[in-house]
Amino acid sequence: MEIIWYGHSCFRITERNRISVVTDPYSETIGLLLPRLKADVVTVSHQEPGHNHVEAVKGDPHVLFGPGEYEIGGVFITGIALHTVTEEAVRVNVAYLFEFDNLTVLHVGDLAHVPDQSTIEALGEVNVLLLPVGGGHGLRAAQAAEVVALVEPQFIVPMHYALPGLKFPLDPLDRFLKAMGVSKVQEADTLKLTAGELPEQPQVVVLKPQAVMGA
Repeated sequence: MEIIWYGHSCFRITERNRISVVTDPYSETIGLLLPRLKADVVTVSHQEPGHNHVEAVKGDPHVLFGPGEYEIGGVFITGIALHTVTEEAVRVNVAYLFEFDNLTVLHVGDLAHVPDQSTIEALGEVNVLLLPVGGGHGLRAAQAAEVVALVEPQFIVPMHYALPGLKFPLDPLDRFLKAMGVSKVQEADTLKLTAGELPEQPQVVVLKPQAVMGA
């Protein structure tokens, strides 16, 4: 499996002989510019320009907007509604769990609270957790670290934090790394993993955003 990050909450997840998935494609109005993307499936966690610009993805993809269970091209996708109560309103945020053969990836969208134990247990085993860490409408660093402790994934990939060019304020990545006790950063252009070759201890992997900054 290969996971590429395009900044903010947008990833491309691919596995050989399986479908390709793009999560939360964003509009250039947020200050970042997506390269040309093609996918079989696009998932949208919630309806905001930073997460729902499905027109940016070519290939006539299946677009998933809400909770439910889906099987597309041999990949099982579960959309889970995670409600976040703010002072202004109740926002519905959808997390997506992708099951590619023997590997699972959980993208939690703009999760802004620590879910209860029953919600976490219902997810089952999560190999890769794609997690907001920069505040705004998403988790702040300490909350994100708490979610990691509950989910217990093998890989944690932070997202939704401050980047050059982003037109709204988010916290820097360093706060999350400090909350996780990470002193030496493991950076990569892509995360490549194979079932049966997963680490025994959780690893935080910081992906380099494959987007045009300051669009």
